[in-house]
Amino acid sequence: MRHIRIFDTTLRDGEQSPGVALSLQQKLEIAHALARLNVDIIEAGFPVNGASEFECVHKIAREVQGPVICGLARTHKLDIERAAAALEPAEKRRIHVFTSASRVHLEYMLKKTPEQVLELTDAMVRYARTFTDDVEFSAQDVMRADFDFVLRLYETAIAAGATTINIPDTTGYGTPLEYGALIKRIHGEVVRGRDVHISAHCHDDLGMATANSLAAVENGATQIECTVNGIGERAGNTALEEVVMAIYTRRDHYQAETRINTREIYRISRMVERYTGMVVQPNKAIVGDNAFAHESGIHQDGVIKNKETYEIMNAEMVGREAAVLVLGKHSGRAAVKKALQDLGYELGESQMQAVFQRFREIVDRKGPISTEELRALVESETAPTAHLFSIEQLQFFSGYGMLPTATVRLKTPEGEVTTTAIGDGPVDAVYKALAEAIEIQPDLELYRVEAVTGTTEALGEVTVKLKLGEALATGHGISPDIIEASARAYLDAANKLVAGQAAKHPPSLDEVQIKGIVR
Repeated sequence: MRHIRIFDTTLRDGEQSPGVALSLQQKLEIAHALARLNVDIIEAGFPVNGASEFECVHKIAREVQGPVICGLARTHKLDIERAAAALEPAEKRRIHVFTSASRVHLEYMLKKTPEQVLELTDAMVRYARTFTDDVEFSAQDVMRADFDFVLRLYETAIAAGATTINIPDTTGYGTPLEYGALIKRIHGEVVRGRDVHISAHCHDDLGMATANSLAAVENGATQIECTVNGIGERAGNTALEEVVMAIYTRRDHYQAETRINTREIYRISRMVERYTGMVVQPNKAIVGDNAFAHESGIHQDGVIKNKETYEIMNAEMVGREAAVLVLGKHSGRAAVKKALQDLGYELGESQMQAVFQRFREIVDRKGPISTEELRALVESETAPTAHLFSIEQLQFFSGYGMLPTATVRLKTPEGEVTTTAIGDGPVDAVYKALAEAIEIQPDLELYRVEAVTGTTEALGEVTVKLKLGEALATGHGISPDIIEASARAYLDAANKLVAGQAAKHPPSLDEVQIKGIVR
């Protein structure tokens, strides 16, 4: 069967999602998770886009083994030089050079004639080849471009040394029939049997990114560019989990395969959801909460008798648990450790101690917890955060006709601090008391509360985003009590801000413009 390469751009195109700002440590963790997932290529970032972006690509290139590490570059010498420098430590490296193909892009963004674009493409692909033998070339907005120009553009790139040509439907404009036909023409009229890979890069503006990418595979593409959970600018990109499982489940149709370790899919989906703050919708294919749930009596009866009556794949295949795992206050440390191992978590002694301690606190208050609650607990407790501030005590009063009041006692680097504040509600009062205790006044950019499962006894999971100057940090908190979970989430983000672990919020017009022209 043909091997379809999976090119993951979660850390580049995915991070362009509005409101997402990943820290360097979070990006590194996602990159290691992508290596465990066994993706073929990781597009780690856009090195010319500032010192922090360069450092991130360089660190991933140095520390992450297995996949090809890729850096993005415009058809500018400086972009290519910065990408080459950032990728220098990588065992396997790729420079991804891009320009545009459509008339509207050439006229209004690049402000260049077609001949100038062809000349730059030839020169810059050749320049990139002086740094690495693995060069990918993309032309934005191909679906709305003149095919004769597209043909000349990709011919030029291949002649200059491009080993992969990427065909971006940058605006999500194409249909599967149209995009598949375009790939077929490029395969027959441009590649013409040469040793050059065709890559599909689709956006989901009309909800067809996955379908378009699969149509590309049917018509000769050997690489798909995608993101975990389908995140990305506007409506997002092709979802990695969807194309991988579609090719696996329907390999009889596509006559192709990927090398993805599918049992890591759900784990990395959860990681990306938590770090970006972008919630996976319950009915999302493969990784949504309802993807393997059966509530209808008829469906339940069929699945009990034989899973194949209503399931074309099973939850275990993507790293999920089909059966409900319940642990309670009588469960010992060994039982919790075994349950975590069954879920794919291997924790160090200190991490295990922290998780078990929180586990006992929670089950003593709320009773047994489910598999999903255990996942949320371990991911919350093992997230890399500097613990400069921690809650010792939390008390709050609120009700109809009462003034919401909160008192917090924190352990800080200077010792214990106790503060009291009033607010518009209990969460507001707690956050004002916490801000006074830690002596910073960040802006609250996002506050979201969810039940980990669908019962009234469920753990509450709170996500917040705090902004302090140019720094943006995401925090998470887990507790049976929503107010306590809110306080824990706030302190999680505040610890990152104070410890310098937050991501920089893109501040300048130049940076915004650079991000704005990337596919």
